[in-house]
Amino acid sequence: MGAARLLAQSGTDVTVIDSGTGEALEHRARLLQQQGVNVLLGTPLQPSSFQPWLNDLQRVVISPGIAWDHPTIQHLRDKGVAIDGEMAVAWDALRHIPWIGITGTNGKTTVTHLLNHVLQHCGLTAPMGGNMGFSAAEIALELQENRAKQPDWLVMELSSYQIEAAERIHPRIGIWTTLTTDHLERHGTLEKYRAIKRGLLERSELAILNADDPDLRQQRSSWSSGIWVSTEESRPDGNPVDLWIDAEGWVREPEQVLFQASALKLPGSHNRQNMLLVTAAARRIGLSAGQIESALEAFPGVPHRLEPLGHLRTIAVFNDSKATNYDAAEVGLRAMQGSTVVLAGGSVKRGDASGWMEQLSRQACGVVLFGDGAAELNRLLQSSGYSGPLVCCKDLVQAVTAAVDLAQEQNACNILLSPACASFDQYSDFEARGDHFRQLIATHPLSAG
Repeated sequence: MGAARLLAQSGTDVTVIDSGTGEALEHRARLLQQQGVNVLLGTPLQPSSFQPWLNDLQRVVISPGIAWDHPTIQHLRDKGVAIDGEMAVAWDALRHIPWIGITGTNGKTTVTHLLNHVLQHCGLTAPMGGNMGFSAAEIALELQENRAKQPDWLVMELSSYQIEAAERIHPRIGIWTTLTTDHLERHGTLEKYRAIKRGLLERSELAILNADDPDLRQQRSSWSSGIWVSTEESRPDGNPVDLWIDAEGWVREPEQVLFQASALKLPGSHNRQNMLLVTAAARRIGLSAGQIESALEAFPGVPHRLEPLGHLRTIAVFNDSKATNYDAAEVGLRAMQGSTVVLAGGSVKRGDASGWMEQLSRQACGVVLFGDGAAELNRLLQSSGYSGPLVCCKDLVQAVTAAVDLAQEQNACNILLSPACASFDQYSDFEARGDHFRQLIATHPLSAG
């Protein structure tokens, strides 16, 4: 919708097609039609749907949910039609502002929020968007419609789907958080998925990379330049880094000590990695150590990423709905202090679950599974030798009830929603799933609120 409105505002004749129907789509269609955009619902993604415009068609802009190599999209390419993603349309309107492009399998949302917070806290205007919050096209629209002062920076979270469909994006700063197996149902191989992410960093004027990530560390010799960060003073590969945490907990550059790593209150070693990536970017932008430290101390955290929801009597509850794959769920569980009842489930993704299974065996005193993936995850856990209690539920409502009962039986310290799955079996997105969980906890009879 943002791309359609942005193109229409520039005088382009725009038609939106969608294969779906229903009240929600009809409402969106009316909003677009009021702004001069033609909308066709119930129109399948096949060559015949484009036939009426084919002689005059200049460009097709696809949503991230449509595969870049979809047969109909390839057919249009063969006919000479330019294919873009929404992010490419936004880049055309916003390229005069310096971009910070943030990508990675896990960590990119936290880094985006944290960097946005640090820059804004220090007096810079730096809207964030892209793969979360406002779309990049919506940011462009708002700046044009309100004739607002141009931002100092744009902080953009970029998924592999968005990068693949916007190869002309050249950020001033590119940040790569992690790389683990994900989205293979879309990209096919880890090598292709990696190449898409790497392309964004290679097109960036300055690349900032996480030396603690095993996959990125293995690629290190193939990078001629870049800023590398690490939470370890002595690194496994022996290569020096540009920003690190020393044995006494100080964040350091080669020439000076900056501040204590404890300035950021978020739990987990992964959040220390995120903090270093943000600090490296902030330093290159020109912020002082004191400014960054003050901003880190004031950071409230990210919704749906290890978000503390208070207590059910003595049991701490955390919303990690953003953990939509095995690796993210493993990281979330590792950040917990003490025994934990884990809620997991949804639409199961392809990937290596072994690390998550091992962490569950070490730390989870019970697991509650829900949604479409419950049966498959139950088989995985049983085959891995998990010996704790396992409960399967139809939905999150039942799962919360079961998790609270299990936590009381096991004297657990924590209840953690960390699904390890996509949300699309029962929710529109991970935010909706996390919001529902937050509501269920807030209204639970044991809640202090």
